Amino acid sequence: MTNAEDEGMKAGANAPGAEKSLDRLATEQLRPGLDDLDLRPVADIVRILVDSQRVAQQAVETAVPQLARVAEAVSARLAVGGRLIYVGAGTSGRLAVLDAAECVPTFNTAPGQVMALLAGGETAFVNAIEGAEDDAAAGAADLHRNGLSKADAVIGITASGRTPYVVGAVSHAREAGAYTAAIVNNIHSRLAEAAQDAVELETGPEIIAGSTRLGAGTAQKIALNTLSTAVMVRLGKTYGPWMIDMRATNAKLRRRAVRIVCGVTGVDESEASRALAAAGGQVKPAVVALLGGWDAIEARRRLDAAGGRVRDALAATGE
Repeated sequence: MTNAEDEGMKAGANAPGAEKSLDRLATEQLRPGLDDLDLRPVADIVRILVDSQRVAQQAVETAVPQLARVAEAVSARLAVGGRLIYVGAGTSGRLAVLDAAECVPTFNTAPGQVMALLAGGETAFVNAIEGAEDDAAAGAADLHRNGLSKADAVIGITASGRTPYVVGAVSHAREAGAYTAAIVNNIHSRLAEAAQDAVELETGPEIIAGSTRLGAGTAQKIALNTLSTAVMVRLGKTYGPWMIDMRATNAKLRRRAVRIVCGVTGVDESEASRALAAAGGQVKPAVVALLGGWDAIEARRRLDAAGGRVRDALAATGE
């Protein structure tokens, strides 16, 4: 990002009409019929809040084609060594951090393959640093500091669609040649314009006006779960519905690993346990060894040759 662009973005974020423009966002509006919300019984309040979450699900369902396009693009980047980098602030950023963190135990992603940048840094995950989101230059600087490359995919997440930190990062990433996408809860946003692709989740007014950790946050969580999982399926991290590239790092997961090997191969628990032990506790080579009739070393060799895809590694056997 050039100095002129940086100054222009700062000026835009702090211009007299910039803050007032927030007033027009759908997520900032009042939902009708709730003037007496604070007077209602707790059971009614809970019911209203739960019912409102259906809007979030519907918003994501409407955006399925856009999500699929983004997942396809991200998969292509990761397949050639790129990274998935989420960028967000506040609730959106914390949801992104959570999704990135869960990719490691669930899909055995390499260190840094999926990561999240949060306005205000790691401290902001626990303690709100609300002013950090207003710094557009910081978003670009954080990407630069983390070695952004053309092979990467950068996904900006913000309910408003105008958060300077996120817009600054995505604009910088696109200029640098990385793939960029936006996940937003308001249509025709600045972030959607800055990114190559946009997933617009129209959740509308919140039960508590402006509290986008509610419906907007739920829609973002669904979208992020969907995106990262679809990407990992495309990268061969699963076999049918089985989570075969997980890290068995505790008793629960070691038990799950045995169940997965049994379920995929049809062997009993004793044989599954022996195969896992020979494969160093890793499900993928254990499965390939059992289905292909090879030892763990040959199974691992075939997996490496197949780019980690179980079906390709087994292709010669007709599985």
